[in-house]
Amino acid sequence: MGRTREAGCVAAGVVIGAGACYCVYRLAWGRDENEKIWDEDEESTDTSETGVETVKGAKTNVGAGSGAKLQGDSKVKPEVSLGLEDCLGVKEKAYSGSHSGGGLEAKAKALFNTLKEQASAKAGKGARVGTISGNRTLAPSLPCPGGRGGGCHPTRSGSRAGGRASGKSKGKARSKSTRAPATTWPVRRGKFNFPYKIDDILSAPDLQKVLNILERTNDPFIQEVALVTLGNNAAYSFNQNAIRELGGVPIIAKLIKTKDPIIREKTYNALNNLSVNAENQGKIKTYISQVCDDTMVCRLDSAVQMAGLRLLTNMTVTNHYQHLLSYSFPDFFALLFLGNHFTKIQTMKLIINFTENPAMTRELVSCKVPSELISLFNKEWDREILLNILTLFENINDNIKNEGLASSRKEFSRSSLFFLFKESGVCVKKIKALANHNDLVVKVKVLKVLTKL
Repeated sequence: MGRTREAGCVAAGVVIGAGACYCVYRLAWGRDENEKIWDEDEESTDTSETGVETVKGAKTNVGAGSGAKLQGDSKVKPEVSLGLEDCLGVKEKAYSGSHSGGGLEAKAKALFNTLKEQASAKAGKGARVGTISGNRTLAPSLPCPGGRGGGCHPTRSGSRAGGRASGKSKGKARSKSTRAPATTWPVRRGKFNFPYKIDDILSAPDLQKVLNILERTNDPFIQEVALVTLGNNAAYSFNQNAIRELGGVPIIAKLIKTKDPIIREKTYNALNNLSVNAENQGKIKTYISQVCDDTMVCRLDSAVQMAGLRLLTNMTVTNHYQHLLSYSFPDFFALLFLGNHFTKIQTMKLIINFTENPAMTRELVSCKVPSELISLFNKEWDREILLNILTLFENINDNIKNEGLASSRKEFSRSSLFFLFKESGVCVKKIKALANHNDLVVKVKVLKVLTKL
């Protein structure tokens, strides 16, 4: 009887072990479907885990064509479980053990020892935990002004990692990525809830609040948001008056001295919108020389330089404040030659404002200019540059005639604008060559200029 009872216990153990293996197999069948949600950048490392190696070595995709649904409870905890590959390995080991001899007792011991080893191996692996690699913190209501290097949001990889951290924990451990960690932007330790969005149209009390914030803060990020908000509101005539009456022009203009180029750019943009108002120009004229100096010495073709040129162009539309910039004429012509396409166009618009004021003609034509300036009359330039340089030449030529400066040619040096445009004759030859230009608008402008010579 003792042998029979022992044989029955062993048989029961085999049945229980086989049932446990089958249950684990069924549970693991649909589990790997969840692994499809990982990003494309980890697909190369996922292939070896989502695939299942059969006993003969054939690789099949877990869940492919199985019709199994995602096993997705929102509160699933990390579990120690056996994968399909592990179950197949258990079966293989048990099968090999049964053929190696030892009877039913040996078979049962081999099966349960294998199960115990697999469970211990799985228990040693940890679940994947999402971490935020981007560490920039912002108040939820603080808007993100455009154009600032680095942006206001965490890095892309940090956002993805954060999303994974809030999702389900993964039962299967992942191999670490070999990619270099993403660069993170500096953390702004102090949070600040800016009371408005940058595109809000504000009333006078709200504008006063923004001006108070701008006056008291030294944080460049808050300064930028406040300046963009004020600049957007200064696009409306009723707010142009309100900002001036609230004493906003000096508060904004004091940031011209800052070393941060982004803050200077936003300052010039805000003052540029305010300068459309004639009364505001009377306030801004105090700072026009400082703006001009900074525009000439800052990085060539930079956003700060373009913003400064736009402000100077607006301030010289009328004749009231042009004399404040006459000392910078040589710098303007040097910038006209050295700058890129956009800088050239904006500089020519500024100089054309001076050429439309006959009182500025003598100072303008007597300044020294680079001889390479003549290259702007080449037909390779586009329509906008050619039309502007032809307008500039036409205005100067008219002013020389009207002011009677042609008889005073001895007053001007050979490096002056007068000599380049009037005496050398090179400029006239270049203009005549443009008479056959392909652009009809340019051709008409050239004929108009030639008739005045």
